[in-house]
Amino acid sequence: MKPTDLFPVARLASFLKRCATIFKVAGMAFLLLLLLIPLGLIRSVLQERLGRRNDAVADITSSWGAAQKIIGPVLIVPYRHAIKSWRDQPASDGKIQKVEVVEWAGANACFLPSTFAVDGDITPTTLHRGIYKAVVYRGRLVLAAQFARPDFGSLRIEDKDVLWEDAVVAFAIPDLRGVKEQLQLTWGTETRPLLPGSKLRGFTSGVFARVGGLRESEGWIPMRLELALNGSDGLSFAPVGEKNTVKLSSPWPDPSFQGAFLPSERKITPEGFEATWEVSYYGRDYAQQWIDLEASTALNPSSANASLFGVNFLTGIDAYRNVERAIKYGALFLTLVFAAFFLFEILSALRIHPFQYALVGAAFCLFYLGLLSLSEFVVFGLAYLAAAGTTTLLITFYCAKVLHSGRRTAIVTGLLAAIYGFLYIALQLQDYSLLFGTAGLFAVLAVLIYLTRDIDWYAHDQAGPPGASPEEERT
Repeated sequence: MKPTDLFPVARLASFLKRCATIFKVAGMAFLLLLLLIPLGLIRSVLQERLGRRNDAVADITSSWGAAQKIIGPVLIVPYRHAIKSWRDQPASDGKIQKVEVVEWAGANACFLPSTFAVDGDITPTTLHRGIYKAVVYRGRLVLAAQFARPDFGSLRIEDKDVLWEDAVVAFAIPDLRGVKEQLQLTWGTETRPLLPGSKLRGFTSGVFARVGGLRESEGWIPMRLELALNGSDGLSFAPVGEKNTVKLSSPWPDPSFQGAFLPSERKITPEGFEATWEVSYYGRDYAQQWIDLEASTALNPSSANASLFGVNFLTGIDAYRNVERAIKYGALFLTLVFAAFFLFEILSALRIHPFQYALVGAAFCLFYLGLLSLSEFVVFGLAYLAAAGTTTLLITFYCAKVLHSGRRTAIVTGLLAAIYGFLYIALQLQDYSLLFGTAGLFAVLAVLIYLTRDIDWYAHDQAGPPGASPEEERT
């Protein structure tokens, strides 16, 4: 072979030597992308397990009772109204003439109470279905309201057209399966049974009671209802009164106050919570009285849902949510470990094969699968300790042989302990996890900048591949 034939080969060898670090970093980046595939598969397993959990929770709540919403009471009084129309009728002379015809139709006038008060005691509990659990509750509520005698004059309805004897008081309750006792409504001095059936237009489920004495009543009519019901997830109320007062107490230590209004007073301790809402009718989008012929001011499902307020019973961030958040840090932590190995190659006479990088990455991925499987049976903290400890021991045992140094192995072990400790704290800090994570990344970047501040990367590439020994260079 002529010397001139070796010139392209020498140029290629020189180019590879000058770009050895770039090729090494590119290979690490490609390997990281490949490791995202098993992380994605673990995420799909997580979604499948989460779906099974949700199905189990839905099965539990379907027989116990769903999230309950108390909308009412609403006083509904039917009335008659005239409908005038023109019809063609034959006259005595045989000609067709238009005649005004009056027909009578029925409609409802609805009235909300002046005051509405709730005093409730909620007792949550946990039900299990296999390895899954759901938070449900038993509630005992005392509902009290005061109604004024309906004013039909303001609605332009004559008293003779009002069907007083057909008046009812109605409540909309979405899941009547949660009602376990016979309900009795106290109306004035009388007690009336509540019957199933929705009397409020647009609401598919509810109860009502027939009431009397409205024609002869003067002043205020008190109403009282003792309601025992089962439910899950949360409990909320609609502010149907001009003035609304809701007081709830429960031994549940992690309430989430939701809806259009927050409590005016609250007390939360590890033994439970007490909360009081003081709400006026200015924060809602439906009138104090209306007729069902004028839907713009009526109480309907949309306007009622927009005005609901109450409490949800949370279990904190559950294990599946924690694992999902942990997986989001997977690529970042792989990058940190690979960066540590790469610095060993740069700063020491050490060569690490891409296959060895891949095995360490695979161990990292198995951490998430182990965390997911263990957290279904034991508390998350213990599952995390077992998965992180096992992974750290596995990688430490491997690095003791690969890195040829007890000091380097100790550094990797300390790095793994720091990574898993950092991740656990970030998972527990629900409100400050983003701030904590950002501060941690800034600290890691600062350490990397400090360790590589004196490296002359061009001179390093001229000296040979990362980690090459002088003997390897001469060969």
